[in-house]
Amino acid sequence: MRTFDFTPYYRSTVGFDRLFDLLDKSIRSDWPAYNIEKKGEDQYRITMTIAGFSPNEIELVQHGSTLLVTSQKDEQQGAEVLHRGIPSSFRQSFNLADHVKVVGANMEHGLLTIDLAREVPEELKPRRIDIVSGAETKIAKQDNQQKQIDVSAKKAA
Repeated sequence: MRTFDFTPYYRSTVGFDRLFDLLDKSIRSDWPAYNIEKKGEDQYRITMTIAGFSPNEIELVQHGSTLLVTSQKDEQQGAEVLHRGIPSSFRQSFNLADHVKVVGANMEHGLLTIDLAREVPEELKPRRIDIVSGAETKIAKQDNQQKQIDVSAKKAA
């Protein structure tokens, strides 16, 4: 929701359009609205409200630990817009934890749902190490001892 209207300043100033655009975009950083849910121990879901956009106008890109959701809607030709309150594009990024990957995306009734899962590789998962008793340790030490090879016996053969 916009908290400050810059329209009067656009009409009475020259050359400050870029500054007001930056301020206006910083106010709208919460759009589109979204929820982040934890569905299970390693499953998550991001739900975004993006009414008015079709699935082919939305792009999801995961690059490393960043998920970028962008959209660019084609502008209607021939219509003069006196006030633009409905955005025609958006860009939202999410920082993901290590080993979190997008496993699916669905759009229904103006809601985009992005399903995420943490998939830790087997070699990075914690593993249990058995502790052996003192008697078993002595046997293991004997097996690991270097053996001396009789060189003179090999030369005679």
